[in-house]
Parts: sequence; structure tokens; C-alpha cells
Amino acid sequence: MGGGLVSIELLRRRFTARGWLDATAHGVFIAVSRFTPGTVVLAYVVMLGWRFHRWTGALLALAMASIPASLIVFALAVTLKRIDQYATVRALLAVGILLAGVLVLGSAWHLVRPYLTKESGVRLTIIAVIAVALVIAGATPVRVVLVAAVVSAVLPVRLPRASGRESRDQAKA
Repeated sequence: MGGGLVSIELLRRRFTARGWLDATAHGVFIAVSRFTPGTVVLAYVVMLGWRFHRWTGALLALAMASIPASLIVFALAVTLKRIDQYATVRALLAVGILLAGVLVLGSAWHLVRPYLTKESGVRLTIIAVIAVALVIAGATPVRVVLVAAVVSAVLPVRLPRASGRESRDQAKA
């Protein structure tokens, strides 16, 4: 169905169409659910439950939003534990993980490729070498990302020149 905000949008459309929710209440619910710890959807449905039936509604909404998914995850975990003993299943899982990694890297490459220039290649190499060295040294992933962010902020950046068409469009504006 989509991520949390997609689910919330579907809830908003349904509740707005029925007259149960207005734009102001939806905005408050979104703001509070984004601010509270945990998943946005759970916070949102708990607030909806609270609005209509106070504690009873909030607890019922929390249960109805979390128990079915928890049962599905539990069933999948039990099934995986049982079938993980077979070599074929392990091989299929490994292939699935590999394909997921290839898809993520391919998508990242298409997003990054337009910004790669000779200067950015040097910058990227410096950041990559530092990140790999930190990983080898046993740094946590959070520290690796933090150091990479600091290094990339410190290194100078040259923005690529606009192409001929973009230059003409900017000159017209």
C-alpha cells in the first residue's frame, strides 16, 4: 500500500469524505504524529481513536493498527525459521538480498550520476577512502556517516555549469 504517509493520506481522504475529519485536525494530527517517537501511522490512528472515543478509542485504534501486522510478522518469522534449514531456501534468500542490493545501488547510481564530474570524483574518492578506513578501524555506521558528512561539508564544491539550453532559459528569466 505504501509508506506511513501514504497510508495516512488514504485515511485522511476516507475520513474527510465522511465528514469525520477536517483539514485543521488532520494538520494537527500529522504534526503531532511526526513529533512523537515511534511510527507515524500508529500515532495518527491513536489520535483519531482519541478524538472519537477518548481512551477506549485510542487503545482500540492502537490494537487494530498493530496486532494484525504483528501477527503477520510473527507468522513469517516462524515460517522462515522452519524453512531456513533447507539449502535451496538459503540460496533463494541470498539471491533475493543480492537483487535488492543491486536495485538500490542502481537507483542510487541514476540519482548521483548527473552530479559526477572530475572534481566531484576526487571529492567522492576522499570521502570513500575515509569511510572505508573508519569501517576497517571498527567505527560504528553512525560515526562513519557523521564523519563522511563533516568531510563533505568541509571539502569545497564546484557546481557544474548549466548546459546551453539551461543557460538560455536562465537568461530569458
